[in-house]
Amino acid sequence: MSESSMGTIYVVDTSAFMDWQDRLYPEDVFPSLVVHIDALISSGRLMSVELVRDEVNAMGSVGLQAWAKARATIFAPKATHLAGALTIEGAYPALKDPRSVHDEADAYVIAFAQMNGATVVTAETPAATKRKPRRAMYVPDVCAALGMPCISNLGMMRREGWRL
Repeated sequence: MSESSMGTIYVVDTSAFMDWQDRLYPEDVFPSLVVHIDALISSGRLMSVELVRDEVNAMGSVGLQAWAKARATIFAPKATHLAGALTIEGAYPALKDPRSVHDEADAYVIAFAQMNGATVVTAETPAATKRKPRRAMYVPDVCAALGMPCISNLGMMRREGWRL
């Protein structure tokens, strides 16, 4: 049985949304990707957290912001996974950017994925693969420590068997 037919649930990080819409797979070049993403959303298999929506609104392109606004139901309220996120932040303090002045979505994405038995989708790479990491841990590092699956957009596309 393929991963796709087993119904993998994906929880998407801000970086993956930004890579998709703003950097690597823009809708004007990959229009069928939106169809595939919307199909995952319709089947309840692609979701995120409201802090990701907030980051998209603060840093994403106008197009990505409009896309996220039109799909507001995929962003779970903070209260649903706050306790899990605080536990992760306490256990992995190196995940937080010490220069950040606001809540970051990373621990919330991981906690929500953990609650839902989901795979995290992120554009982040482990700290060990970076030349000069800004912090000691990134989303893939914490997912690995927790034994959780963590993949890129391309990994999700391959797992789903999409041909664009």
